[in-house]
Amino acid sequence: MLIETPRHFETIGAVKLYDIQRVIKLDSELSDNPLFYTFSKSDLHKVLNDLSIVIPIKNERINLFDGALRSIPHNCPIIVVSNSNEKRCKVEKEVVKQFYNVTEHPIMYIHQKDPNVALAFKELKYYDILNGKGEFVRDGKGEGMIIGILVAKAIGSKYVGFVDADNYLPSSIYEYVLDFAAGIKMSKSPYSMVRLRWKYKPKLIKNKVYFKRWGRVSRVTNKFLNKLIGHYLGYKTTIMKTANSGEHAMSIELANKLAYSSGYSIEPFEIIYILENFGKSDGNKIVEIFQIETLNPHIHENKGEEHINNMIHDSLSTIYHSKLANKNIKLEIIEELKKRNVLKDKEEPKKNIMMSPIETLDEKSFIEIVRDSEGFIELR
Repeated sequence: MLIETPRHFETIGAVKLYDIQRVIKLDSELSDNPLFYTFSKSDLHKVLNDLSIVIPIKNERINLFDGALRSIPHNCPIIVVSNSNEKRCKVEKEVVKQFYNVTEHPIMYIHQKDPNVALAFKELKYYDILNGKGEFVRDGKGEGMIIGILVAKAIGSKYVGFVDADNYLPSSIYEYVLDFAAGIKMSKSPYSMVRLRWKYKPKLIKNKVYFKRWGRVSRVTNKFLNKLIGHYLGYKTTIMKTANSGEHAMSIELANKLAYSSGYSIEPFEIIYILENFGKSDGNKIVEIFQIETLNPHIHENKGEEHINNMIHDSLSTIYHSKLANKNIKLEIIEELKKRNVLKDKEEPKKNIMMSPIETLDEKSFIEIVRDSEGFIELR
């Protein structure tokens, strides 16, 4: 595999944030060219053996979910965390069982709202993830990610990656996982993160395919996150290009130390939390964040204008309420949200729910409780 070396990076305390690296070739001969990183198949497979892939899903099209499963390299255990309705869950489980029967690919299926999942968190005294009465785990992608990370830890994975289940080009997911492995392989720190930027997000406009470079949410969130980073650095920067990267991976050691947010803010919140907690440190805990531009485009479900505005609100809210944000950035965020009719006069963005780090949680106890559930599937 051939990937550009990063042309630039910003150092923010103990955080090294690398600029975009393009995938040049998915399968290539090894090269001594200093402008490129090259990885043999054996190099990537060593990482893949230690990488679990989590697929959060909520009532997505079954054929898309099935395609996502079929595209993940066989080395990687799959962890499906569903928040779908009961009827859809039955179909998802059948897809998982048939997939395993044909491929023997290690796979686990768990439902976010399963009573045993809530019980496991109660036993571990981790209440941040539960609804007000503590009956079940809240809705939210971040909540599903925490469940997936704990399962990945329980089966001994060193790394965990996340891919969405609404991808109309399932073969692109195969590349995403290879990109994760390449980014992990590049890192010299145990605290590593790989975030993907899709090369294009094609849209059908007047019966023609238009290859857009930026999504409507990421364009806005990147702008304000770069303002925040620029304020900290003392100069303008455009280094952040993956603020809303749903497809991303990280080391379990970093995943342990992160807090997580609910709603649509989870991906930008990861960056905010890293900057707030590692950005002023010059210690030994260096965090490396790689941004890789994929070779494949990405086509996913169009969920409408309201969905877009909700994502923008939650994403900008995590920047607005960051202790790194100054008065000017906050005012600009309010103006942006008013322009989109998301906020009214004298309103400010609603705070996102934050869930504390999971480093002290005993993943073995968690998985043992969850395994007692009838809805839990483990095939390996």
